[in-house]
Amino acid sequence: MSSSLETARDLLARWPVVDGHNDLPWALREQVRYDLDRRDIAADQSAHLHTDLPRLRAGGVGAQFWSVYVRADYAGDKAVSATLEQIDVVRELVARHPEALRLAHTADDMEAARAEGRIASLMGAEGGHSIHNSLATLRALHRLGVRYLTLTHNDTIDWADSATDEPRHQGLSAFGEEVVREMNRCGMLVDLSHVSADTMRDALRVSTAPVIFSHSSARAVCDHPRNIPDDVLAQLPANGGVAMATFVPKFVLPEAVAWTRRADENMRAHGLHHLDTTEAGMTVQRAFEAAHPRPMATAATVADHLDHMREVAGVDHIGIGGDFDGTAFTPADLADVAGYPNLIAELLDRKWSEADLAKLTWHNAVRALRAAQDVARAEQRRRGPSHATIEQLDG
Repeated sequence: MSSSLETARDLLARWPVVDGHNDLPWALREQVRYDLDRRDIAADQSAHLHTDLPRLRAGGVGAQFWSVYVRADYAGDKAVSATLEQIDVVRELVARHPEALRLAHTADDMEAARAEGRIASLMGAEGGHSIHNSLATLRALHRLGVRYLTLTHNDTIDWADSATDEPRHQGLSAFGEEVVREMNRCGMLVDLSHVSADTMRDALRVSTAPVIFSHSSARAVCDHPRNIPDDVLAQLPANGGVAMATFVPKFVLPEAVAWTRRADENMRAHGLHHLDTTEAGMTVQRAFEAAHPRPMATAATVADHLDHMREVAGVDHIGIGGDFDGTAFTPADLADVAGYPNLIAELLDRKWSEADLAKLTWHNAVRALRAAQDVARAEQRRRGPSHATIEQLDG
């Protein structure tokens, strides 16, 4: 074992990773319809998942935002119901494994879990479609423990533009701005991963609490709309927010972006949607990969993003959001949740200090949540809940 890897593991034993985004709940829904006996995460699940308790321990994870994601094509009550089912499975996971997991709603809960040697389990909803244009539903999700809302997923919604869809609002609509204000009042972090650059800028203008990017990297390093432009990164110090670098190869490696574009075009040329997972779709995809090997990202690829994000936003405003179990492909040496020490070792080799790495892994995310709680207390003293509707504000 290299000395850097030994040092990384020692550091993570003291200041473990707060990971901003893991899609285990949706993987459990898709694979076994939440039958946790068939996917016991206390045992090795590497044949099926990126995530289980032994590998979380090996990876030095101390807090995980579990995504209670639902697909962007779910709408209305279906989206809300599916989000509630996702919340339910997170709570069931924690109840099944109290020796390893602790449900966390606050920064103090996170610190208590670390002191106990348990993994703080927080929840983040992915996509504003989960609230069905209802501030009351937003508040209900917060009461159930959801501590961030990603304003969009892949599709533009009624009040916010996505990074990967056609814009309709040039950022946030008036109702979208009210959603941000109500999130500030509740103490729910505004997550700007997946949203358009204009939505990022609007949210930063409106929010009085720190924002996060739960799983996004630097656009200057890899030009993909899912990543964060430098002018937005540069606003994080004034806001107090945290940008959590993702590991998804097609977002972090320029060669993988180009490869994915060609693979998608090949699927369309065969009359198939680029996300087609039928046997026909997989046959076409496998043939393309055999002829055109997929470019491989590594921990060094992610470290390039973190170097840039530290330079532009500052070391107090960066974190980690791997997106495990939300992507089919991962970097070679960040294959699953056991891989975080490899990234920390890479950063140590780049002369990052242990103090800066402790900010990256633990302190920054905890500070952002604590600051959001402080803003919420002040807002709740100042005003009650908003009962505005999208019809009233957007016409």
